[in-house]
Amino acid sequence: MPDFSFEDKYDVPVCGIDEVGRGPLAGPVVAAAVVIHRDRAPADVLSQINDSKKLTAKKRLYLFNKIYEFSDVSVAECCVEEIDKINILQASLKAMQKAYQGLGARPAIALVDGNKAPKLHCEVETIVQGDAKSLSIAAASIIAKHYRDELMIRIANDFPHYGWERNAGYGTAQHLKALEIHGVTVHHRRSFAPVLKRLVQESSANN
Repeated sequence: MPDFSFEDKYDVPVCGIDEVGRGPLAGPVVAAAVVIHRDRAPADVLSQINDSKKLTAKKRLYLFNKIYEFSDVSVAECCVEEIDKINILQASLKAMQKAYQGLGARPAIALVDGNKAPKLHCEVETIVQGDAKSLSIAAASIIAKHYRDELMIRIANDFPHYGWERNAGYGTAQHLKALEIHGVTVHHRRSFAPVLKRLVQESSANN
């Protein structure tokens, strides 16, 4: 379970930063930055914070709302056009940068999930599997994932064939089959191989 071991190395406020949505074929990549105010954070809530992938959607919703009660939170995204223009890694780092910049008071230290550091105007410590080690990063992972999942549910209402309300844009069998039958939407990442393949097929069919 994550704890404050990494945060405790510093005697200044620290934010955790994480992103979600590198792998999907559709939708934006989303990042969150979270500064937990430990003096206001109930111990029973902190004990439930974990890597968002290990939590149920119901638990993420509960913690999403709770985290906002005792934390400074900023959420940012990079859209599919940006992803296709600068690639998914750079878009992920840009979303992290935007999330950090969106904090009201920008902390001097950022703990970032993974091994790639976004360019921030502060000291950055990258932590591989940080969402399972740092409470600040785990909180950011919950915020980012719940935010993005809800976003994908909303856009699924306009594009019901792809199952985004369940697969969040990942390349599941249903999504790939729908891509084959119904084609590419404005929410698809055109630089990702399955989408690019479908675009080539559509182009060939029209020539």
